[in-house]
Formats: sequence, structure tokens, C-alpha cells
Amino acid sequence: MKTTKSVSFLAVALCSVFLFSAFADAQRPGRGDRANRGGQKEDGESSAKKDKIKSYDEVITDEAESSAGLFKTHRIDEKLFYEIPIDKLGKDMLWVVQIEKTQAGFSYAGMPVRDRVVRWERRGDQILLRDVKYTIRADSKDESIRQAVSSTSVAPIIRSFPVACWGTDKKPVIDVTSLFTSDISEFSPKQTLNASGIDAKKTFVETVKPYEENINVEVLATYKLSGAAADRGGQGGPPRRGAGARRDSSQSSVTVVLHHSMRELPNKPMQARVFDSRVGFFTVRFQDFANDENHEVENVQLITRWRLEKKDPEAEVSEPVKPIVFYVGREVPEKWKPYVKRGIEMWQPAFEAAGFKNAIVGKLAPNAKDDPDWDPEDSRISTIRWLPSTTENAFGPHVHDPRTGEILEADVRIYHNVLKLCRDWYFCQAAACDERAQQLPMPDDLIGELLAYVVAHEVGHSIGFPHNMKASAAFTVENLRDKDFTEKWGTEASIMDYGRFNYVAQPGDGARLIPKIGPYDFFAIKWGYGQYDDEKAERTGLDELLAMQKENPMLRFGGADPSEDPTRQTEDLGNDPIKATELGLKNIDRIAEILVEACCKEGKDYRLLQNMYDALISQRSRELMHVTSVVGGFERINLYFGDADRVFFPIIAGRQKAAIEFLNEHAFKTNPKLINPEITTRLEADGAADRILGSQRRVLTTLINDSRVKRMAEYVERAKTESQNAEVYSPTEMLADIRGGVWNELVNDEGEIDLFRRNLQRTHVEILAMRLKAVSSDSDLPALCRAELQLLKAMIEELANTDDPETRAHLEQILAQIDAALDPKVGAEETSQPTPTRRR
Repeated sequence: MKTTKSVSFLAVALCSVFLFSAFADAQRPGRGDRANRGGQKEDGESSAKKDKIKSYDEVITDEAESSAGLFKTHRIDEKLFYEIPIDKLGKDMLWVVQIEKTQAGFSYAGMPVRDRVVRWERRGDQILLRDVKYTIRADSKDESIRQAVSSTSVAPIIRSFPVACWGTDKKPVIDVTSLFTSDISEFSPKQTLNASGIDAKKTFVETVKPYEENINVEVLATYKLSGAAADRGGQGGPPRRGAGARRDSSQSSVTVVLHHSMRELPNKPMQARVFDSRVGFFTVRFQDFANDENHEVENVQLITRWRLEKKDPEAEVSEPVKPIVFYVGREVPEKWKPYVKRGIEMWQPAFEAAGFKNAIVGKLAPNAKDDPDWDPEDSRISTIRWLPSTTENAFGPHVHDPRTGEILEADVRIYHNVLKLCRDWYFCQAAACDERAQQLPMPDDLIGELLAYVVAHEVGHSIGFPHNMKASAAFTVENLRDKDFTEKWGTEASIMDYGRFNYVAQPGDGARLIPKIGPYDFFAIKWGYGQYDDEKAERTGLDELLAMQKENPMLRFGGADPSEDPTRQTEDLGNDPIKATELGLKNIDRIAEILVEACCKEGKDYRLLQNMYDALISQRSRELMHVTSVVGGFERINLYFGDADRVFFPIIAGRQKAAIEFLNEHAFKTNPKLINPEITTRLEADGAADRILGSQRRVLTTLINDSRVKRMAEYVERAKTESQNAEVYSPTEMLADIRGGVWNELVNDEGEIDLFRRNLQRTHVEILAMRLKAVSSDSDLPALCRAELQLLKAMIEELANTDDPETRAHLEQILAQIDAALDPKVGAEETSQPTPTRRR
């Protein structure tokens, strides 16, 4: 929770005033344990003090339901008491809140709410629950800097609890009911539910389960809905494709079951591993004030990873002391459970190559009869959860120790309609090469394979890996068409890329179509999880691994940068976007030819055909967009000083020009297979032209923009310095080549311009005019757009010669558009004319 220094100081000051009397009383002599109960001696106590702290038997009566565990818990009617062992005070605990049960339209079962580190501390006759932060540290022998950091690291007090009584050995007993039944922002799901606040009268502690390492509490909680929240409902979770269930708009509140799980952080922190940007890992960050080697505060990142330690440290390959275990949730449909388990264990070979046998295991969750205490929300248990939602997505978060980055628990969430997403992707990308996908519905064994891939990708996140969008560019187009190569290495160097399915392979190639754990994944597991004898051996071993990246592109990492770096795009394959897209478009044409046959059944409507047609159009647009990143693009190879002379490598001029030529031919010309009346007349009376134009507009808008022109202009200037003979592709050349492709009817004096091309040409002028008017631009683009419009005007006036009435009207309107853009007064005069009154 963010607070300013003044607010934090005020909170501590007020708390100190409030607790001063109790604290002072606690220091008075004559206080001790009552026999067998840890109660207070009565000597020297005031009657008010005796009333405040009662005897153990007065508080924990015979009606109490008591259970031992991390803390001893006591349930008395609607009250919940914690009896805290002395050795647990001052210990860091991880508190995880999840939504265990909910209703349609308000998030999903298993969704995370909050996780944070807390600490229980005694202050006289009060117990404080504090919010522990690790954002600044100073592990130093210098007492001065350690004291300075400590002075700016006060842990905020979440809540204070008066001691109700004392247990044996002076164990404080406190009433924690309000911790679960009131609205405490540190644990509140309000944001997830889009609620305004808790309704305490409709909120109850349901169950309490203390274990040796943790305590689980379930709360039946009701939250009030504000007007705006009531209209929206709440879904929670990451951005997604597809719509979730709609809520009942008549509701004024929402009731959910919240699961609180508190566990003690490891007494012995895991050995941390410092992050290196050349290998992709999620991280925990802090500022280190102890290291002043560079005379500045060091921003440190530690990778997040599970604690894997060999049972036999001397063995090259050993079972781990404690494996990573993911349970396949009870709610996963039975027919998909084997594929979910397979997806989890797809990572086993990579861990074995790093020295750990059976390091990651998938298990079926025990049924309620065999293990009634098994709880997927338990912070010790990692699961694959199945969410009943139309959302087309899945995600794999994890909970970690902020001190070291140790992953303590992870729950992968699979939305039910991810099956639809896999089906749509596979049909549009791979159906040309896989006969199993050429008739819908696809067979379950194929869908199961696709699901296993999704699970493996999400488990990758849960073992510490972010997306590696550079991995798909490590393979050539020829590699992707090679059966032996793809069976050995897969279709992308990392399953953590967004390569999806092999749309490059052509019928008859026999190439693998579904990704697998790739060479980068083996490399990253070894770098992050490999075990070493000591710090020196670790540093040497990690450096030797990183040195392999210099010669092997398969081992390189890069986050998403789709608009600038063609090697770090999403949803792409291969190191040549032009050639890959050319082959991909051939497959799209093949799939378009079987679309009706694959999707239509006797007596059924055309909803499936509509869905797949839209998906196919989107896939084509996506592949064309991959080519746009070549223009004015660069490749980033993230090697450090001493390993490479530079990091950024501009795409050569010839490749950029070839990209525009390809787009002129494939993006700006209409493909008849996609507007086949056999398809379109089954779906809509009109709209095909708008659908084609939408894709073309996206390409044009992406090409003609400030950032691209600025990069290209810099490349031109840099070439003057680097080499007199360096070839460059200037913004002026790019705009001229686009003009030649969009207006080739005028260049070739064809006379007639069809509907689809007229739409494209109007959009081209519209985008140029819009960029011309960008008064805040700090690039050459407005000036270049003005020049383009002037050239286009002269070209139309000189070459336009047609008897076709639609084409003639179109060109006259274009000239009017250009005049209005070049001279704003013209446009203002036209719009200022009175509009004729229409008769009703």
C-alpha cells in the first residue's frame, strides 16, 4: 500500500498515542503467568486492567472449537481467535487471498486477489499486524547505512488487536474476526469485483483450517455494488479475448467465498540468483544501498524460481529434495485431464538436462472422499484450475518470497473457451497441412494436443519465464518446412514465444505443426535452475552458458517489440517475415477453398462459418502486419560489451524495399478467394469491402507514422557518417513506393478503378491528410505528407483519363480532399455552406 512519508509518520504517531497507556501498564512490575493458563497476576492491577485482559477460561470457554497448527485457532460462535506462539512473533508470513467461489459475472473461482508479506508483533498488550516491504535493502557491514535504510523502512501497521487473554508460556490470544469481516484494503477484492465496500452484516467466517505450516480461512463475504460497478460487473484477471458471463443487473450486492491462506516464509531463505537481461525470467526488484561500487544506488533484480536442490549433490542427475508438483484440478473435465498432466510434464526433459530427474510432476487432485482437507486455494498447493468462462485465454501467475525470489506456489488458470481459441488458431494456421483439422469439430485427441501446448506455455510462466518473442525468429523458413528439424527442435526455439502453430509448412512437407519445449527453454532452465558447488563455480558456469548465445541464435532472448524489430514479433514464425508470410498466405487461400465444407452441416446455421471466416481474415491481416515491421526496422541482439560491437542492426535497404513491394502486391490488392460469394452470401448482404479495407487501413496506418519515419531519417543521416556507399531506404522512397502501389491504376492508365481499390485510395489520402495536420509531430512526416499530396494531385490531374463514371467521380472527390488538406480554408468554406433543409 502506497503512503507518503508524512502519512506514515502520522499513522505511527497516532498509534503510539493510542497504545501508550497499554504499553506503559505492560512494563509495570508484578505481572506474570497464571498457573497453567498464562493469565495475569492480580497484584498491582487496576480493576479496569483486569476487565480488559481476562483469564484464559473466560475467553476460551468450553464451547470453543480449538485446533492446533501454525497458530492455535479457536472458534466461538461467530468469533475467531488466534493463539500465537511466542516464536512466531516477528516472523515473516506470506498472506495469499483468492476468490474460492463466486457467481457468474463476478470474476472466477481460483482468481487471485492479493498476496503480501505480513508480520505479527507484540507491543505491550497489543498485537500488531504489519505489512512488510523489501523494496530497499542494505546488507552491509557499514552500520551507518544499515541504520539509514532501517529508518526509512518502517512496516505499515495494517491493524492492531488488543490481547484478549494470555495462553500458556505467555502466548497472546487475540480476536481476529474483524480481520476477515471488515473491509481491509490490503486483503480486499473490491477492485476485482468492481464493488464499493463490504457489507459486514452479511459477511461470516465459514471455516478455519490450521496446519503446521499455514492457516486457511474461508469467508462468506458480501460486497455492495456502486452504480457504475453494478452496470459493469466484475471479471478480474488479465486482458482476454472473448466475453465473460453477464451478471444479474438487478443485484445490489455480490456474495463470494474468499480464501485466506497465511504461511510462514522459509526459515532458511533460498540462495538467490541475480537476473541477467540476456535470459528471460520474472524478477523481484529492490534497491541496494550497500553496494557503492559504481557510486550509486544499485537496482537489483533476483530471478523468481522454485527451490530445487539435489538429493545427491554429487550426482550429475539427481531427484530433487522437493519436486515441483502441479495438481490437475478437480474441476478439469475428465477427458482433458491426461492432456493437462502431459502439458505439465513436458518440462521434465529440460529439468533433467539441468541435473534434476522428475523435477516437475503432474498429479490428479485427490477426490473429496480420499482427502477432504485437500484445498486448491491452500498456499502450499499448486494447481491447474479450470474456469467456466467464455473467455478465450489462460494464464500462469505465481507467488514468491520477496526476499529471494523463491516461487512458493502457482495456480495456472485455464478458461474453458481456450479450447475454442486453440481450434480457431489451428484451423486458420495448420488445416492446410493436417487433414484432422479440415473437418469441424476436430477430434478430441487433436484438441488435447493443443491443450497440452497451452498448459506447457502457462506452466512456463509459473516456473519463472516471461514471453520470449525472439525465439520464433531463430529458425529459418526452410527449417520450418523440414520434418526432421521440426521433430527435433519444434517450430520455435521457445514454447514461451507466441509462434502458435506452423503456418509456414506446406502440404506434403510433413513438418511438425505444434510447438514443443525448445532449445532456448533447455538453456534457460539450465541457467536458472542449475546447481553449483559454490559462488565462484556458479559465476563461471553461468558465464559459460551465456557465451553460447554469441554463436547460437536459438539461445537468445527478447521481449515483444512488434513495431520496430521484426525478430521480436507476436504470432509470427521464421527469420524472414516476407517469405514466411508468402507461404502463410498460400495456406490461407487453401483453407478458404475448404471453408464452407469444413464448417457447414445439414440443418445447421452459419455461425461456425462466420466465426471461422472472421478468424481467417484476421490471420491474413496478422501475417501481413509482420511484414510492416521490416520497413524502418532493426534487429536487437542483446549481447554485452566484449561479446559484440553493437546491439542494434538496421534492416538493410533492399529488404525494406522488398517489404513494401510485397505489401503492394498482397495487402493492397484484393484476394478473390476471400470475397468468394460462396462464402460471403451465406453470411451477409454486404460488408466484405469494409472487412478488406479494415486490414488495409491497419497496414497503411502502421507504415505512415512518426516513429517509423524518424528511425528511417536517422538511418539516412547515420549512413552519411558510417560509409559513403551505404545503401539506405529513405522515408521519401517509402512513401513514393506506397503511392505507386496504391495508385497503380493511374500509373498504368487502366481507366477503371474497382470498389475495393477506391476504398483503399480514399483511405490513403485520408491518412496523409491526418498526418499532415499533426501539429505536435517532431518528425519530417507532416512535410513529407504535404509533398505526397501535392505529387498525387499532379499525378491525377495529368494521368486521369476515364469514361467510367464511378472512377471519374472518385478522382474528382480525391482532388477535393487533397485541396481541403493542403489549404484548410477550402475545407472550412465547404463545411460552412448551409445544409439544405430536408422535407419530411
